[in-house]
Amino acid sequence: MQRVAGGATPAANLIAGGLLDEPPLFVNPTAIGAGLPVSPALGVNQPPRRAYGTRAGPARRPISLGCKSLGSRRSDMAVFAGQGDTARSMELLWRGAGPARTAPGPKPGLSVEAIVEAGVAVADEEGLAALSMRAVGQRLGRTGMALYTYVPGKNELLDLMYDRVLGELPGEYDLAAGWRAALTAWARDLREFYLRHPWVLQLSQARPVLGPNEYRMLETLVAVLRGTGLGPAGLRPIVATLFNVVAGAARTTAEARQAGRATGVSDEDWWNARTGLLQELEPAFPERFPGVVWLESGAQAPPPAEDGTPYLEHQAARAFQAGLALVLDGIEAAVRRGGG
Repeated sequence: MQRVAGGATPAANLIAGGLLDEPPLFVNPTAIGAGLPVSPALGVNQPPRRAYGTRAGPARRPISLGCKSLGSRRSDMAVFAGQGDTARSMELLWRGAGPARTAPGPKPGLSVEAIVEAGVAVADEEGLAALSMRAVGQRLGRTGMALYTYVPGKNELLDLMYDRVLGELPGEYDLAAGWRAALTAWARDLREFYLRHPWVLQLSQARPVLGPNEYRMLETLVAVLRGTGLGPAGLRPIVATLFNVVAGAARTTAEARQAGRATGVSDEDWWNARTGLLQELEPAFPERFPGVVWLESGAQAPPPAEDGTPYLEHQAARAFQAGLALVLDGIEAAVRRGGG
């Protein structure tokens, strides 16, 4: 994702002036009609990174989800979905598991839906690093091998999990109070969704799943944005910007919650240890970095302890509100200009 240098230009002017990147969206209707490949997703999250663990040759199946993060405890690496059997994944996403088995014998005690729900529970509680067919099977009281009758493998399971949780998001918003109020509600709902399922933030949008709930999520946002009167050319970069703002804010909060558990060191202890060393190692810090000191002079004091919200989460919530307001102001500026 290209970053705009400097930072002195308000986000409202960047959006209204069309200076932000315009990543492709989920779908190009013309391309679909012509049988051309569907374009990649919203341009949110980090750019694509090198995919690990794949064998050469088009006939080979990937041996991992394309990223070492599933085999380690790192939470900052992108995971690439959409790496399983393409035809089977798309069939499961769009048509479900198909008709029930009619052969003689006892009815199966498992289902695709049950497996997906168990996978979501594992990811919610333990993160994507813990996700495996064996772990999902154990949660269901089965072996990992028992799951392959229903879901081809972990790659396809991840696609189904992602699209499944997206179905939790509202499908429409009331525009009676105007598009700005509806868009604010949409952004807050999406942020809370990310915090319920922080593993979703690891999935790179360079390779979207292209499931029905993924398109439904985009359709819902477009329905709200069309209330601005802007056309497709003006709305495309706004869509990408909105997802970036919400996902970025949610990622900060999610990582703040994970940091203490992952490192065994509280935020307070971490900062106290380093602040003292900075003062000792660089007594001239204020003279060397006057801009940083000036910026920090505007920081608010931590909320009272009875508030229950850790300081970093409190700051991330304020940044989300401020960032969203800037984007909404930018959209209003674009509407006044009649852009797009």
